[in-house]
Amino acid sequence: METNNMKVSSWRGVALAGGIVLSVLSCNGPGKGPAGAGDSTASVGSGVNVGSDTSATSLSSTGADWAILPFIKADSVNPVLIPGTGSFTDPIRKEKVAWEEKDVFNPAIVVRDGKVYMLYRAQDKTGKPDGTSRIGLAESTDGFHFSRNPTPVLFPAEDAQKKYEWQGGCEDPRVVEDEKGVYYMTYTAFDGKIARLLIATSKDLVHWTKEGPAFAKAYNGKYRELWSKSGAIVSKYENGKIIATRVNGKYWMYWGDQFIWAAVSDDLVNWTPVEKSAGEADPVALKGQALNMPDLKIVIPTRAKKFDSDLVESGPPAMLTDKGILLIFNGRNIPAIGDSSLPEGTYAGSQVLLDKNDPLKILHRLDHYFIKPEKPYEITGQVGEVCFLEGLAQFQGKWLLYYGTADSKIAVAVSPVRK
Repeated sequence: METNNMKVSSWRGVALAGGIVLSVLSCNGPGKGPAGAGDSTASVGSGVNVGSDTSATSLSSTGADWAILPFIKADSVNPVLIPGTGSFTDPIRKEKVAWEEKDVFNPAIVVRDGKVYMLYRAQDKTGKPDGTSRIGLAESTDGFHFSRNPTPVLFPAEDAQKKYEWQGGCEDPRVVEDEKGVYYMTYTAFDGKIARLLIATSKDLVHWTKEGPAFAKAYNGKYRELWSKSGAIVSKYENGKIIATRVNGKYWMYWGDQFIWAAVSDDLVNWTPVEKSAGEADPVALKGQALNMPDLKIVIPTRAKKFDSDLVESGPPAMLTDKGILLIFNGRNIPAIGDSSLPEGTYAGSQVLLDKNDPLKILHRLDHYFIKPEKPYEITGQVGEVCFLEGLAQFQGKWLLYYGTADSKIAVAVSPVRK
């Protein structure tokens, strides 16, 4: 853990009702600098079980009072979801499949009628490259103990989206609702070769209508056949709900898994990626999938010598606040160009604040991760060294942050809701 020119604040620990014990995450306070230059914050988990003392250094003393910190892993209940025994008749194969027997990970979270609903990615042992993915549904009265629906709620079928979803499946959901209570899911369809960002809608979280590729109509279909995923729609988090909210008359979404780009929409279904202005330079050299989409405006780039050196990817739906738009994001590390203290391929989480009047402008960005893999189920699995943040809920006075662990299980970390 870096300590140069940083002051350390930490929680001594929290014990929640029902015997749920949290492990301490210490947090280095950020240094001050020009807007967009980044704040210096680092967090690691100590792995200790602690008592009922809830004292903590205030975030205002760290200089990052715009961020949600600290998050504390709920050790005594983690992982909160593991592979299951459910089966259903696959509509394409026409046979029963154990749809969640291999791995479960990367969930979306919805609070509805006093319960936490988790829409999670589940894999079987067939399909490309590592099994067919489907979206399952589980519910909880406390946010820590879940019961699951026996069958998936979104999956490849004999429908108009089969060509995008078959072989790889439906992956990595994120869910918001509009002011009428209609739910909008962004999810990744994978055909075995290309990932595409798709939209689905629902009124009850169980029955979903597939609306098709998010970028199907933009620029005459320019981005429809190109790699896209991880859509985090800008929303207000109010009374447990995540309500998509317009900024300057448009809905906004952050998306992408090489860099983080942006897109706008009038209806939450049809989205237009934001391109660069004429002559605008990229903040970093293009690589990976970005080489196929050179006209896109990079909103959040990777950073050399840091935990997010290789890749950045959107986390839960972005949060519109009085201070700006808060986006929790995931970063992947390559030690040779990034953080030499983290193993190759480590996924760790951080936060960035963007201008609420200009969603393309970074105001502050934590220089360090606030959560990283350290538990055995986070280090070893389908893909090792992964904490992938994707679901966030405000529930019973707490922020509950759900994440995929090693692409194999699902865990949760907790932070108090500040008043």
